[in-house]
Amino acid sequence: MSECILVVLTAALKNLNRRARGAKHKTYSGIVICLCFAALAFSGLKEKPSIIGFSWLAGCWESGRPGMVREEQWTKPAGGSMLGMGRAVANAKMVEFEFMRIHEDKGEIFYTARPSGQAEASFKLVSLNGQAATFENPQHDFPQRIVYRKQPDGSLLARIEGTVNGKARAIDFPFSRVRCD
Repeated sequence: MSECILVVLTAALKNLNRRARGAKHKTYSGIVICLCFAALAFSGLKEKPSIIGFSWLAGCWESGRPGMVREEQWTKPAGGSMLGMGRAVANAKMVEFEFMRIHEDKGEIFYTARPSGQAEASFKLVSLNGQAATFENPQHDFPQRIVYRKQPDGSLLARIEGTVNGKARAIDFPFSRVRCD
């Protein structure tokens, strides 16, 4: 696509240069050339993220500390979505659960969560850099930001951030990949 734009711009500039007879016109065509190359440099050569960009999240993840285990399981990307579910088990009893999905909607990507006992909330993708994704919903009570980041050692860090009563708050959930049984 960008090659096609470059060919069209080059032809148009040659036409401008043929018509330009004075230094003033040559200066304008030089400015146009610079603007065209700047537009090409910033013209969406970077593709919009797609659900396929979240493949690194698929699978089973677990986090534990004495008396508490957290699990998340994500399906592989298909049909413009990924489905996730999570739970926390303390002393052999489920104390929290959550149903999640990462999905495409009207050209955007959203993380939608339905935690136990709470209303569903959606967070818009604001950043996807390799194996790190940040979703935001400034109108949500807490969290306003959800981050998933695959670490260099293969582990996963999930983080929720936001403000509560005017104070910044963040909670980290470090996960290790486990076999899905």
